Amino acid sequence: MRAAVLRVTGAPLQVEDVELDEPKAGEVLVRIEAAGVCHSDLHYMTGDLHAKLPLVVGHEGAGIVEALGPGAGDRVSVGDRVALLWRPRCGECESCVAGNPVLCRFGRVLATTNGLMDGTTRLHRGDERIHHLMGVSCFAERVVVSETSMVGVPDRVPLEIAAISACAVITGVGAVLNAVDRAAGRPLAVFGTGGVGLAAVMGAALTGAHPVIAIDIDPVKLALAQRVGATHVVDAREGNVVAQVLEISDGGVPWTIDAVGRPETMRQALEYLRPAGTLVAIGLTSAEATVAIPINDLVQRQKRILGSLYGSSNPRIDIPRIFALYLAGRLPLDELIGGRRPLAEVNEAYTELRTGGAGRTILVP
Repeated sequence: MRAAVLRVTGAPLQVEDVELDEPKAGEVLVRIEAAGVCHSDLHYMTGDLHAKLPLVVGHEGAGIVEALGPGAGDRVSVGDRVALLWRPRCGECESCVAGNPVLCRFGRVLATTNGLMDGTTRLHRGDERIHHLMGVSCFAERVVVSETSMVGVPDRVPLEIAAISACAVITGVGAVLNAVDRAAGRPLAVFGTGGVGLAAVMGAALTGAHPVIAIDIDPVKLALAQRVGATHVVDAREGNVVAQVLEISDGGVPWTIDAVGRPETMRQALEYLRPAGTLVAIGLTSAEATVAIPINDLVQRQKRILGSLYGSSNPRIDIPRIFALYLAGRLPLDELIGGRRPLAEVNEAYTELRTGGAGRTILVP
């Protein structure tokens, strides 16, 4: 099959022929119909985040089940439409049992081995083993994944919507639904309006937050944020971001979501929080990045910083909720789709992402 392979950090992806083994016990073969171009893959491509190479990238995908490995089939059947999850769920570890499956112990296995749940790969080129990204690797015509790493997709939900729902949307909308408390009628600011940030804006509008303030340096993205629920926008290139948010929110916001993951945006977000306000951090950056926090402001004004991975969600519960809200017209997810490209144009898609293209580009392998 054809797949996009990262062989050298900092170099373009190579779209090449690779071999995919048959699914093993508890695994499923899926034909990829749509894969979202996400900034998280770019972090691995640039070396900000580390993985074993060579590596088939892509972690935001959806497709059709084509085959089942031994023992698989409890949750899906051949022909089912599925969205892929980059966090597995063993159902037995402490995190899974406690209802926090995004911290499943097997997430660490996928991250450290760049394999599947048994730590081995199903990808190779002759004798050369090729690694998986987050147990998915969906910049490819087909994938083998754990049966625990997928959720069914209703017939009326387009697979490109399903693909972005299983990463960008659940991360942004989920952060508002699961990490933010009692947002209705209260100000909420979202720093960064890429795919994840736009999803957070949608979540804020869905829960009745007001005003919903979107902050970015790209006027095209800010205009899109207004279409999906932002009541106010702040262009971070013009004027003082903190002063503008304080004015719009009448003295600060009780909740802000940082979808950028940069020290400077987090520092600004902390400054425009109200006393007892909470910064929900959902953006990733370099593995070595840190942020300096003014201790007295944190203590005396009782501010909080909360990390939220994958929208602090239970994906098998929350993704079907997202599908239902989309079908009911409550989440305008079609607005997130920025364009479509064949797999052969994956590098062009990442050039667009680097230069600030609005909306999510979908690869169609």
